[in-house]
Amino acid sequence: MKTIVIASHNPVKIQSVREGFLRMFPGQSFDFVGVDVPSQVSDQPTGSAETLLGAQNRAQNAAVARPEADYWVGIEGGIEDEDESMRVFAWIVVRSAHLIGKSCTGSFYLPSQVAELVRAGKELGDADDIVFQRSNSKQKNGAIGILTGDALDRAQYYEQAVIMALIPFKNPELYERANGH
Repeated sequence: MKTIVIASHNPVKIQSVREGFLRMFPGQSFDFVGVDVPSQVSDQPTGSAETLLGAQNRAQNAAVARPEADYWVGIEGGIEDEDESMRVFAWIVVRSAHLIGKSCTGSFYLPSQVAELVRAGKELGDADDIVFQRSNSKQKNGAIGILTGDALDRAQYYEQAVIMALIPFKNPELYERANGH
């Protein structure tokens, strides 16, 4: 059984990683473990570069915390302020001893009331809770679930990007040289 360490105790992130691995590697057995590690970026990363760095740092810090594991996964959500609009997305980084896979989720735009709170210094999950009168939505359906009426929840939103980040692991013969191995 292979061990996958997710750089979070958030049940949504753990579920998305679990579902992504099980869909990409059916019939294999995995043990999924969450660990709290720092992202070493802002609490609410801004821009793709900072968000990707947060996911990379989380995966690397998970590897340091649990070096005996087979895979380490970092997920970092970020925002991009674009004129009057705010776009939301997340980066996923999957590492093993020999490969690294990365992918970004799709993106969507926040309602202005939520974006204003984020601009004022709130994390997105906290802003969602205030505007939509929820509690701990970032560990439940998240902004995407709230705004789509759960047609797409946060775990499903991340799951597709987890699957895409696993492409090098599904096809290692095509990616090992590209990853420097």
